[in-house]
Order: sequence, then C-alpha cells, then structure tokens
Amino acid sequence: MTLHAEEEMSDDNLSIYDIEQGVFTGEILERQKDRVTAESKYRIRGFTLDGGKVEIIAKLGLTGKVVIITVYVP
Repeated sequence: MTLHAEEEMSDDNLSIYDIEQGVFTGEILERQKDRVTAESKYRIRGFTLDGGKVEIIAKLGLTGKVVIITVYVP
C-alpha cells in the first residue's frame, strides 16, 4: 500500500479490511497504462464491509505483489 493510498483511506474513513473486501468483491472496470512507465494499473470497484462502494487503483509490483496506489469512495 502506498503512503498516498493510506492517506486517502484515512480521509475516507476506510479500514484495510474495507480495501481487502473491495478487492475480493470487486470487478475490474478498466485497465490503464501509465504514461510515464507504461505499466498497467487497474481500476477496481467493490464493496466495503458495511456495503458501501469503494474504488481501488492497483498494479502488480516488480515482485509480483499487488500494490494499492490509491483508494476512494465514488
């Protein structure tokens, strides 16, 4: 999780469990290409633990692990 994602999560009163639930219940809305690095990143929309909507921007890191770039409530 990036520092930016943690700050946005806090600003929107979301917990790490809300983000995890959002990924598990979510669907990929679009794949985006980073203009600078040409890396693929994904916009995922899912649901928090209390049923609210959450959007997550994530990518696969160099080690193959998921990196959460940012999160927000749509």
